[in-house]
Amino acid sequence: MYTERAVRRTYDARNERAARTMATFIISLCAILMLTTVSGLICRKAQLPEVIGQILVGILVGPSLLNVMHMSDSLSLFSDLGIIILMFLGGVGCDLQLLKKYSKAAVIIACMGVVFPVAVMGGVSLLFGFKPIPAAFIGVVFSATSVSISVAVLKEAGLLDSKEGVSILGAAVADDVIGVILLSVMCTLVNTGSVDVAGLGLILLKQVLFFVAAAVVVVWVAPALMTLAGVLKAPSGIAVMAVIICLAMAWASNLAGLSYAVGAFFAGIAVSNSDYAEDADRYIEPVGDTLFVPVFFVGIGLQTTGVDDTKMIVFIAIMTVLGVITKVVGCGLGGRMAGFGGASALMIGAGMVPRGEMALITAQIGFNEHVLGSEYYSTIIFIISLVTLVAPLLLKLTIRKVPGVGAAAGGTGGGGGRGLPVRLALSSNRNTKTSRHVRNVKGGFRYGNRKSGKYGNVRRGCRRRSLPDRTGRGHPGLRPGRRA
Repeated sequence: MYTERAVRRTYDARNERAARTMATFIISLCAILMLTTVSGLICRKAQLPEVIGQILVGILVGPSLLNVMHMSDSLSLFSDLGIIILMFLGGVGCDLQLLKKYSKAAVIIACMGVVFPVAVMGGVSLLFGFKPIPAAFIGVVFSATSVSISVAVLKEAGLLDSKEGVSILGAAVADDVIGVILLSVMCTLVNTGSVDVAGLGLILLKQVLFFVAAAVVVVWVAPALMTLAGVLKAPSGIAVMAVIICLAMAWASNLAGLSYAVGAFFAGIAVSNSDYAEDADRYIEPVGDTLFVPVFFVGIGLQTTGVDDTKMIVFIAIMTVLGVITKVVGCGLGGRMAGFGGASALMIGAGMVPRGEMALITAQIGFNEHVLGSEYYSTIIFIISLVTLVAPLLLKLTIRKVPGVGAAAGGTGGGGGRGLPVRLALSSNRNTKTSRHVRNVKGGFRYGNRKSGKYGNVRRGCRRRSLPDRTGRGHPGLRPGRRA
């Protein structure tokens, strides 16, 4: 009898804790959505990328300032889903042919973007009194790029399928592969004092198998599955199938030792290679932008903690500046080596600046392996947050300098301004692959078939949201495409 009452009390206490946790999560989610909506309005008025406002919301309510909200397991789960959805949408919006064309450039950019942070930031850490292994580990932490933040800015500017945009995305994938290899080397050095060649070979084999499988999914599996979903006409079948492909490839990339974001990005490319890319994007994007993506950006701010040590403040200031410069110079130089102009190379360098989930994961591993002490771990997290906060603004500024791109992105952060590149599908059947795209060119917008290269004229100077009403008379099949 006593045992039964004790079990019941334990069960009731557990249910009560679960109820409190759920209530805290729900009110936290409500607060995040409300505050990010307000910050989005302010950022649009100030012509700033919305992600800056969302990160600042996290810093404001998190441990750094008000300390009224913390990163819980539930919020962390939503944040991870936000990364996956954001990178999936980035893949859907990416031009596969352009990605193939600039794949060599992406590898060069990624290599240069890894060498500079490891050498410079590792060397500066030595000057601040770090031992060689922790100093090298700090360099590896800041070699990792979180391009999901740049994806949000590029989407807002409508430049995901520009040559600079696809180079940033491709370089981020290559950067992730190099980062995983460097992290494995550092972990074996810490644990054994030597490099495990067999272990590195196994990691490389897993990654090669993943990329081979991803190629098969992109070319054959995903288009077949999306076509099957369209033929069956199940309720929300296209969106459900796209989500299945996205989550399955995110899981597979994690199994290969890569970030979830890499698998989600290739899933987006796979879906974009089908006849149902626009439908999948139209169904999934509102859910991600409404619920999951804001939690990811706010989560970056929530993981930031204040620092009051004078020596650490100097270290933070110097490393934050170097965190920006090493990526801009390294990746920008890689862009120049790959044949990009000065302004385009600078934009690519700025797009590779953000550090997010990969840098945080690497720092966490360093902390767990006792390479970084608790005081240095919190400092590194603070620097990652500061660099990430600067990155969207820097990217927006560099976009304006690129000839032919700056004018097109003039409405970045402004929400619906003139000059945004507009995507229109000019087909009576929205599921065909003959969709056409409006291009921003000299003399105004043009539309045409991307494969044939034939273009016609569309009325100049139209606002994006009013285009169907003002130009649709001559084109009965005209309808708005997905939001840029």
